[in-house]
Amino acid sequence: MTVTEASGGADLRAQIIEVLPRLRRFCLTLARAPDQGDDLCQATVERALSRADQFIPGTRLDSWMYRIAQNIFIDERRKLATRGAEIDVDEVFGLAGDDGLQIVEGRSDLNRAGAALAALPEEQRMLMTLVVLDGMSYRDAADALGIPIGTVMSRIARARRAIDRQINGELLQ
Repeated sequence: MTVTEASGGADLRAQIIEVLPRLRRFCLTLARAPDQGDDLCQATVERALSRADQFIPGTRLDSWMYRIAQNIFIDERRKLATRGAEIDVDEVFGLAGDDGLQIVEGRSDLNRAGAALAALPEEQRMLMTLVVLDGMSYRDAADALGIPIGTVMSRIARARRAIDRQINGELLQ
């Protein structure tokens, strides 16, 4: 049965479209690269649509999709660990010198905050994305990731301290 044959299939598609901007931001945070984040987002939507019958009406669609994205990301990392990293030969030749634009942009607070966020451990980075960028409550983030709310609170606190140290010139420990 396809998602359109299921009762409310069109409604589920509309709800997925509403979640897409937040899902994409979550996927970009996990993947740390725009192209990989977009691929992860697309794979998440494909899996959600193909398994629409597994969605329980009345529950949070965004939490369900975040869980799907997280599972796909973990599966892909496991595959990469067994296969090894692939390097495009054409990209290697372009790494010869410093990029002046990148040096200038690296001085801005926004870029330093982005770098500090990217340097966080994965668990903290995911929660900062959900709570700080998406505006999710601690309870909703805990439910979305299936972890206790106390864990959310402590990871967010550690992440904020680490980002503050990085932005103010101290190295992450």
